Amino acid sequence: MKISFSAATPASNAPLALTVEKDGLDRLSTAQLDGATLATIVATARASRFEGEAGGVVETFVAADGGVRRVLLLGVGAGGEPDYERAGGALTARLLTSGVESVAADFATAGATPKAVARFAAGAAQRAWRIDTYRTKLSEKAKPTLTEITLFGAPDGAEAAWVSQKAVTDGLDLTRTLVSEPPNIIYPESFVAKVLAEIEGLGIEVTVLGEAEMAELGMGALLGVSQGSRRDAQLLALKWNGAGPGDPALALVGKGVTFDTGGISLKPGPGMEDMKWDMGGAGAVAGAMKAIALRKAKAHVIGVCGLVENMPDGNAQRPGDIVTSMSGQTIEILNTDAEGRLVLCDAITWVQKTHRPNTIVDLATLTGAMIIALGNEHGGLFANDDSLADQLLAAGKASGDLLWRFPLSDAYNKLIDSPIADMKNVGPRGAGSITAAQFIKRFVDEGVRWAHLDIAGMVWADKAGATYDKGATGYGVRLLDRFVADNFES
Repeated sequence: MKISFSAATPASNAPLALTVEKDGLDRLSTAQLDGATLATIVATARASRFEGEAGGVVETFVAADGGVRRVLLLGVGAGGEPDYERAGGALTARLLTSGVESVAADFATAGATPKAVARFAAGAAQRAWRIDTYRTKLSEKAKPTLTEITLFGAPDGAEAAWVSQKAVTDGLDLTRTLVSEPPNIIYPESFVAKVLAEIEGLGIEVTVLGEAEMAELGMGALLGVSQGSRRDAQLLALKWNGAGPGDPALALVGKGVTFDTGGISLKPGPGMEDMKWDMGGAGAVAGAMKAIALRKAKAHVIGVCGLVENMPDGNAQRPGDIVTSMSGQTIEILNTDAEGRLVLCDAITWVQKTHRPNTIVDLATLTGAMIIALGNEHGGLFANDDSLADQLLAAGKASGDLLWRFPLSDAYNKLIDSPIADMKNVGPRGAGSITAAQFIKRFVDEGVRWAHLDIAGMVWADKAGATYDKGATGYGVRLLDRFVADNFES
């Protein structure tokens, strides 16, 4: 989606969008329409029971130059940045396959702030993303037609604010593509190739480890997950330094299981196809790193993606096996479908030993228990530091990628003690998301601030949202970018 800013008045018959605050129909004004026409549009909106609620849309047609002009009223609620973002998404959702190729949005009299206009543009651009790569029989009416939204009369600073929002949108596009592609297309090595092609020339320092290098480092937990697959595991590290010399202040670590059968502890067949998105944490890290680099963030951040495929062949890891992690701690495998924590623990150990970050945030589609607890409304947050938890919660609210904090304690930690190894990879049925977080916490060095985000219910949606269609949401990119901007930029 092309977003343009213009000082010029659009053609008198061009499709036109106007924003309306809650209960603000009486205040609606625009130089694009005469008084009688505007009054008719307002009357139409009232008859449609439109009140300017955020994301609400009324579409109508008025006479113009011997033809008709399409006019849309977009509700922006209380007029905050998230409300404008919803309005932008609603505009695209309404027009994407309508036959309209472009639309002009009038901000000359809206009173929106520059950041609100930028969020409007972001919502519009993000809602346009879709993947039609493998659809060969789309009808003409189902094909996207809207390619450009022009914002005119925007306040000073709006176009500059859009630059950062565009970076986030481009990062989201990468994440959604990675999550959406089928597992025969995206596997550990092709994930790496796709990301490297997307970030070429952005100034990101790249490290890639194959199975031989990881074996030398003793990464037995991660490699144990991969040993049943014909696809080689990879560790991808992306470092952006916009803050000068020294170690990265922040490490973002993502679980990248590009397909998860459950291994020997095989998942049920129905719904297993969804497990192509079990790399959503790694996808979010890759997208966030692209966004951070595109907007040239004044921060020193490293993103690490642990990439494996979990398959059940004759060489696959078995329940009852014991593996040795890179940290030297041993793990009894009780369930091979509890594999994400095995990937994360070695990736976290690697980044601590090689880059010594003060803060680590890991993201993973880790547990079905998280979906039971929170559904698809919040990601789960676990942290060993209250200030870090507060920063992430605030970034979630500001970005729209919401989080909810869960507890950690010694009582939960004891549930993963093993009688034969240092720990087991699953606890009892109860508190499954918490015991998974307690497992990861055992690999975090003393003095390092750490948070774990269980995003199992957030990376894929069965119904459209304000800024995404059905499918990959890109959850985590906006959250991480805002977290970095608010807390790590110098």
